[in-house]
Amino acid sequence: MITNPPTAGVRPLKSIPLDCDLVVGGGGLSGVCAAIAAARAGLKVILLQDRPVLGGNGSSEVRLWILGATSHMGNNNRWAREGGIIDEFMVENVHRNREGNPVFVDALLLEMVQREPNITLLLNTVIYDLEKSDADTIRSVRAFNPQNSTEYILTAPLFCDATGDGIIGFLAGAAFRMGAESKAEFDEGMAPGDEFGELLGHSLYFYSRDTGRPVKFTPPSFALIDITKIPRYKDFSAAEQGCKLWWVEYGGRMDTVHDTEDIKWELWKVIYGVWNHIKNSGRFPEAETMTLEWVGTLAGKRESRRFEGDHMLTQRELVEQISHHDDVSYGGWAIDLHPADGVYSPIDGCTQYHAKGVYPIPYRTLYSRNIKNLFLAGRIISASHVAYGSTRVMATCGHNAAPVGLAAALCKKYSALPRDIAAGPYLAELQRELIKRGQYIPGVALNDPADLAPKAKLTATTTLALASLPASGKYRRLDASWAMMIPVIPGPAPRVTYQVRASAATTVRVELRLSSKPGNHTPDTTLATRKIAIQSGDSTIELAFDATIENREYAFYIIHANPLVETAISDRRVTGILALTHEVNKAVAKSPVQTPPPGVGVDTFEFWLPRRRPNGENLACAIEPPVALFAAGNLVNGIDRPVASPNAWVADPSDPAPAITLAWDRPQRIRRVALAFDTDFDHPMESVQMGHPESDMPFCVSNYTIRDATTGRALIEVAGNHLTLREHVISEPVTTTSLRVEVAPPCANIPAALFALRAYAE
Repeated sequence: MITNPPTAGVRPLKSIPLDCDLVVGGGGLSGVCAAIAAARAGLKVILLQDRPVLGGNGSSEVRLWILGATSHMGNNNRWAREGGIIDEFMVENVHRNREGNPVFVDALLLEMVQREPNITLLLNTVIYDLEKSDADTIRSVRAFNPQNSTEYILTAPLFCDATGDGIIGFLAGAAFRMGAESKAEFDEGMAPGDEFGELLGHSLYFYSRDTGRPVKFTPPSFALIDITKIPRYKDFSAAEQGCKLWWVEYGGRMDTVHDTEDIKWELWKVIYGVWNHIKNSGRFPEAETMTLEWVGTLAGKRESRRFEGDHMLTQRELVEQISHHDDVSYGGWAIDLHPADGVYSPIDGCTQYHAKGVYPIPYRTLYSRNIKNLFLAGRIISASHVAYGSTRVMATCGHNAAPVGLAAALCKKYSALPRDIAAGPYLAELQRELIKRGQYIPGVALNDPADLAPKAKLTATTTLALASLPASGKYRRLDASWAMMIPVIPGPAPRVTYQVRASAATTVRVELRLSSKPGNHTPDTTLATRKIAIQSGDSTIELAFDATIENREYAFYIIHANPLVETAISDRRVTGILALTHEVNKAVAKSPVQTPPPGVGVDTFEFWLPRRRPNGENLACAIEPPVALFAAGNLVNGIDRPVASPNAWVADPSDPAPAITLAWDRPQRIRRVALAFDTDFDHPMESVQMGHPESDMPFCVSNYTIRDATTGRALIEVAGNHLTLREHVISEPVTTTSLRVEVAPPCANIPAALFALRAYAE
């Protein structure tokens, strides 16, 4: 029993002081990725989250899917899914949770953080104050957990603000912006005028369920009764899960920090009004047996404060894909701006304009320009309002946050501050360590002096020379234009032959296109075009063009739409090879051709998209000369995904036991071996709501063995792999002149492939 007599003064809270190397405020995707990256690099990290679960807008409290540069496969950013820690989460989530249950997202994020011994996780803990050691330096933050009635005083040399609203930066006096810049400030054609408004609003989502029996609904008194106040009310339907009604948005003309509770109440008013309309208007008889199963209680925020770093991203850098010396990440979601009046606006719910490829993000956007020990992560990084329209999405935010965690480790290693890492050998080390951990940085290849693999002679049991994609016996009608995206090298354009059948004699138009920017996958440059007459029945179409390729890149062999013609398709799938069709994905575009109005500073171009599995098979074709870009040397070229070339070793499909051997001139001591697999970076892996066709990516090697080739002894044996990057520490380091990596083909129609093979002494 505890008794406590009256006291004349104020009883103090229980107070716990904690010290660490890095305090990360905010447990959304960004805070999680920053904390894990720092912890794995050896830092002691405290991660604070003001909610009972991790994930922020991606958690079960909000239930928005996690997405980034892949943009629902709706733009021309091929193989653009983010790598590193965010990829580790996305791949594992699909492996466990292909149905997209948001509760399992919570559990996986908690597991990933909990298993890091260097992270102290404080859930339900709200930062409310801080102390500075001088005008430019944070000494400690104060936080309170109402669940255990405890105050925490957290002291560290470094802080990362991943709180979304930037509470650490705000309290510390870091320079920030809120609202939209004028067109003139950064020469941004997409900068909104007053009619469109300055801020993106909040959204709340809901789930419905069919109970199989009639269910009545009585709306609460605060529900919006006059549904016609919503200009798009006719777009509501009983079939649409509320979590896809992203345009039920409000608050863009309010203070999206301090007015959040008022905004949430208005959204509740709208949601219950929408459900009343669906249930009781008489227009949706199919909703008779449906119930409103879940309504969000936490507003999903899009925009509030943006903090100023040493560099501020702007529209031009995104559209023109401008590189910087300190690039550490990338984005690729559309510049996606919404009208400030949200659901009450007569304007379309969003304006999405895409670049022709992914754009790099520099390190200088990831720390405060005036608070010396403050990193920025998530949606508060240094970007204009227009650029923020793209950088704000969760997978991009998570990818941006991993460099923060590793940069913090370098700060400790070299007794440096965040700004010190932005150039010179510190920056080179940051980029190198990021790429080693699976982070893709456009235009930067891994150059790791410690890696022993580039010093070895690499030989493969077989190497694919892609001469054909054999026909499966199935056909695809050319209701839309289709193309095979074929990797090519400088020289005469290869000849590609398609198998077709026509219901009547007709003419088909064929083209050879390239991308105007090497490394992009937007077919905006036409090298040659022809019209070919074909007869009724089976025949072949030869795409032979008198054209010269100048770069190593992808060429688009296009056969245009003709509903009288069907083209044979192939079940063979190969790493770095895709079929595309010219069409629109209405989730992220309004037309198969992006056609912005004059003066907005965005390009006009066509969308050429793959189909999601199980659709999207390749076009059956013959290629002459065969594609010979799958050699073992790709394993050490420092690029671990297809970009301008497949960048993978691919075995011949007939090889029953594919293997790679590394041989050195003299004995090497091997402690660690790392492998990068093909988990299909083109597949977006949305975390919730959208199910996926398989749990594990079909290109990924599942079973492999690493051997000391001089003795034949197995050092590592793995069955059931589904991850992109695997690093193995050999329990007893081996001294040898040769290693052999044996990989089993994923299936009969997909040859074995690897992106990278690295070996280290320590």
